[in-house]
Amino acid sequence: MAWDYSTKAPRKTARSLLIALGCAALSFCVQQVLADDYFNPALLDIDTPGQGKTDLSVYEKGPGIAPGSYQVDVYVNNNKVANRKIAFGLQQSATGPATLQPCLSVETLKSLGIQSDKFSVTKDDDCVDLSGLPAASATFRPGQQQLLLSIPQAAITPVPHGYVAPEEMDNGINAFLLNYSYSAGNSRSRGEDGSHQRNEYLNLRPGLNLGAWRLRNYSTWSQTHDDSTTQREFSSVYSYAQRNILSLGSVVTLGQSTTPSDVFDGLSFTGAQIASDDDMLPDSLKGFAPRIRGVAHSNAQVVVRQNGYVIYQNYVAPGAFEINDLYPTGGSGDLNVTVKETDGSEQHFVVPYASVPVLQREGRFKYSLTGGRYRSYDHSVEQTPFLQGTGIYGLPWDITAYGGIQTSQYYDSLALGSGKNIGNWGAFSVDVTTAKSQMKEQKTTRGRAWRVRYSKDFATTGTYFTVAGYRYNSAGFNTMADVFDSHTHNDDWTPADRRRNRQEATIDQSLGDSLGSMTLSLVKENYWHSDQSMTSLSLGYNGSWHGISYGINYGLSKNIQDEDDDDRRENEQTVGFNVSVPLDRWLSNTWVNYTLNNSKHDTSQSVGLNGTALADNNLSWGVQQSHSQASGYGTNLNSDYKATYGEMTAGYSQDNQQRQLNLGVQGSMIVHAHGVTFGLPMGDTVALVEAPGASGTAIDNQTGVKTDYRGYAIVPYVTPYHHNTVALNTESLPAGADVGQAAKVVTPTRGAIVRTHFDTRVGSRVLLTLTRADGRPVPFGATAAPAHDSGEFIVGDGGQVYLTGMHARGNVNVSWGKGAGTHCSAHYQLPSRSTGPVISVTAQCS
Repeated sequence: MAWDYSTKAPRKTARSLLIALGCAALSFCVQQVLADDYFNPALLDIDTPGQGKTDLSVYEKGPGIAPGSYQVDVYVNNNKVANRKIAFGLQQSATGPATLQPCLSVETLKSLGIQSDKFSVTKDDDCVDLSGLPAASATFRPGQQQLLLSIPQAAITPVPHGYVAPEEMDNGINAFLLNYSYSAGNSRSRGEDGSHQRNEYLNLRPGLNLGAWRLRNYSTWSQTHDDSTTQREFSSVYSYAQRNILSLGSVVTLGQSTTPSDVFDGLSFTGAQIASDDDMLPDSLKGFAPRIRGVAHSNAQVVVRQNGYVIYQNYVAPGAFEINDLYPTGGSGDLNVTVKETDGSEQHFVVPYASVPVLQREGRFKYSLTGGRYRSYDHSVEQTPFLQGTGIYGLPWDITAYGGIQTSQYYDSLALGSGKNIGNWGAFSVDVTTAKSQMKEQKTTRGRAWRVRYSKDFATTGTYFTVAGYRYNSAGFNTMADVFDSHTHNDDWTPADRRRNRQEATIDQSLGDSLGSMTLSLVKENYWHSDQSMTSLSLGYNGSWHGISYGINYGLSKNIQDEDDDDRRENEQTVGFNVSVPLDRWLSNTWVNYTLNNSKHDTSQSVGLNGTALADNNLSWGVQQSHSQASGYGTNLNSDYKATYGEMTAGYSQDNQQRQLNLGVQGSMIVHAHGVTFGLPMGDTVALVEAPGASGTAIDNQTGVKTDYRGYAIVPYVTPYHHNTVALNTESLPAGADVGQAAKVVTPTRGAIVRTHFDTRVGSRVLLTLTRADGRPVPFGATAAPAHDSGEFIVGDGGQVYLTGMHARGNVNVSWGKGAGTHCSAHYQLPSRSTGPVISVTAQCS
């Protein structure tokens, strides 16, 4: 019953009627609580009578969102298991409003860990009717882009957290790629001789992706030029072809690579290898890349060698430094670090690079099989053929058994070992290797090597990562590398001292939020029948207080060739202190820092400013003034700029002895079917963003990464075999550009270049007023679809609709129902000159 407001009843009578109606409503409150909210579409006719009614059933009594395909997070029994595009259709309920229900095939359900084949289900257009599963249901939350599946536990296949189905993994596009890094230093002495020296270093990592195959090369070139000589060196660290075999959880490698180091020491080879890839496992089923920390007294050059190859070379600013972006050549091999100061002095220390205990979960079998020829950086060493196989298997009761064999014409060995998880006390492994070896021009020897390793993440005590190891070699034991290195073409070869003991440890200890943390790295070795020994120790403490960060570092490097000969003893100790204070009250993103370094030969101090600049903080800079006993007063300037097409570094230093200038550039390039794209240095697995027309658009969570003039960009680091979200920063879109979906999920295989395409609309932003032939506006709630675009827009009050990416002229198709007379098309033309960011236009729809 409608209330007639035109009734001329007395005001008191009207008040009485209202009170009576209120009481009647309260008396039926229990029943009315169950009533639904309802919007009367007739109210749309109050201001514009006769405009026509739009079919709003989806919004009135439906889910409030149109049927279609949506990218959603899929939850099974409140556990997120996937992110994928799902088609949703409208399903009318017999007792309630219509809902959007997902179209899930049997294969899709299986990939989500649901055993639909065990139940009586019906299929319609490849969509499984979930009502055939007892107590199963699906709920779509459009606002959160979530699909919640409630499934009986009996129909659930246990799926590890983070599991990704093989069919979701993308091998990427065919493309050529290149990583490059170039640095050059020019120094001139300020003494009487005025000597001059120039250093150059080039690092190239080209590659080619063809389907699932990855072809890779790693080459370095260096040149040192002084007043009288020029020395050049080129080396190819490796070249190989590789592909994954998802069904076996393995990777096949053909060419030059390194054997796994979990059972035997890693060995460089040229040949073929098939080995398990742990990265294919979900994170929940995984059981280490080294970080190098040190202290530089000046604008020093840092050189890192592994297995004899230079794998890193660059310049660092004075003070404490950390290198965490190494590209190691294999799974093992200690990192030998050299820090060359501007005064010519050098620091040497060793960073242990060893694998953790080899524990595997019950039923997990990890293996490797390698056949090929030994490869040494010394080209005079014979390329001896060999065969190696290893296996690691997880047994019940948290025990792991492992072993391996190595065989060649000069060497045979057998390794057996076992590991055990001892609960709160961590995990350990013990193994023994028996070997028969024949060194060059030596008799055959036999021996054993015992190894004990221990690892534990002590969450309660804050010891986040620990590796400790001890190895003992008997007098007759040699490794395969030791034997192969002896078989050289040089006649003056002499046998090297045999390693007897080796201890190593790497510890990162947290002392609490207010007390900071400590790090320890230790390697110690001695040898049979020799006084030779090596010790490398690094101990550091770091903390912060109210934004002020500070650190103390101690380093010890001891190399002894003969205990009785001082000239054959190298003993270097360094102590450093650094503090950094933020200046946010006066200068944003700026810090003042002080550094003190002391060694046997020198004591240096420096004070300076450093910070970041520009909108994305992609420019880092620093200015230091220093003093040392060896070189007197000095000045250091350095900068690092991350741009769309690469990264550039520059530094300048001068003191009483010399002046030095160093420059560097590094970046990447991908040649693909749509052209050439340049970017920042990238890892082995990347995403190629395609957003045509969206030039200069930033990528979320990627410093310095922006689309180029064509709308392409390289996202340099994505995780293989896992879901990765690549998102455009919509606030940085150029004027006139819009994107329908700003985030995409990619799941690449190792080494893949995954194409990540964004549907961009480029054009004008228009407020279009749509009227029909009789002058009435198009009904409220109608959908307007530009003819050149697949997007749909909702018409508002008065026939107005906001459109993006509009061309200078075109047609817009409008619909507000399913019957005749509920469709029309409007032709529009934009003015030649824009008066603002949004253009207002009127068009007739007929």
